[in-house]
Amino acid sequence: MQTFNKLSKSTIALGLLSCTLWYGCKDEVDLPYQPLDSYTQVYMPQNVNGPVSKVLKIKDSVQTVIYGAVYGGVGYPESDVAVSFKIDPLKVDSFNLVNNTNYPLLPAESYTLSGISGVISKGTLSTQPFNVSFKTMGAGAMTALKTYILPISLISPSVKVNSKLATVFYIITAQPDLNDYPIYSRTNWTVDDFSSQEANGEGANNGRAIFALDGDKNTFWHTQWQGGEPGPPHSLTIDMNESKVIHGLSFQARQEDGGPKPKAVNVQVSEDKITWQNGGSFQLQNNQNVQFVFLPEGFKTGRYFKVTINSLYAGRSTQVAELNAF
Repeated sequence: MQTFNKLSKSTIALGLLSCTLWYGCKDEVDLPYQPLDSYTQVYMPQNVNGPVSKVLKIKDSVQTVIYGAVYGGVGYPESDVAVSFKIDPLKVDSFNLVNNTNYPLLPAESYTLSGISGVISKGTLSTQPFNVSFKTMGAGAMTALKTYILPISLISPSVKVNSKLATVFYIITAQPDLNDYPIYSRTNWTVDDFSSQEANGEGANNGRAIFALDGDKNTFWHTQWQGGEPGPPHSLTIDMNESKVIHGLSFQARQEDGGPKPKAVNVQVSEDKITWQNGGSFQLQNNQNVQFVFLPEGFKTGRYFKVTINSLYAGRSTQVAELNAF
């Protein structure tokens, strides 16, 4: 077997420069026994630059990422090298700990591997490319806007695996496109409940909760300020009178700069007003524009949705000119 037992000083001059300056060196340097096959390792090239981030669109068509194995060393393999791949849930906690993240493992029903075994054929340097196919719509689809991790690890019974490149981490998010989700008609919508409303101080045709649904940005729901001014949280519950998938909501604040606008908002969705699903919390901007917000906790199905305003940009009372869902 070939070895690297002796190298001339000229070959390793840079590496031994400090030796020459401080101690002096022999013309030949003895190195530990290094068989050539100790340099041979297989690895996953997708992990060379670290985790692979992929933002998917929410659609029916297939979306994929590639994985595979590569032979690294001197020359080409002299015989076939069998490899296999596995999803390694144990790697999730270690990744999150090292990177100060909290990604959950992508559910098994949300993806498909095109293969879990392969061969680096004699005289070649890689397996065929394999694919992970992701499901972003329908039963088993990943939750929209939620970021997951999928660790795929390499195993080889015959050739050493490079431990630093043995697992590729895919960081996956399904991102909806607002253009795919039209605003719902509010024809049959009613106000089911509210924390308070200003029934008198804003005039006969303003202030009450119903004005958040009237299609006029110049009217608004205003929480009570006359005869008492309760602070947040403020809430408004809408009955759509039919079950719908709620992908997100749109908000428009009162068209006056000085008005106390909503800031921190939470959304819940329910079929029966008994069991509620958390749609997530988010922060609105301090302006009068229409603001579209996807539910941070993913799409929810229900007949009712409840908006809770937990903090304001100013004051104790608040107002919403237009509220809608898509």
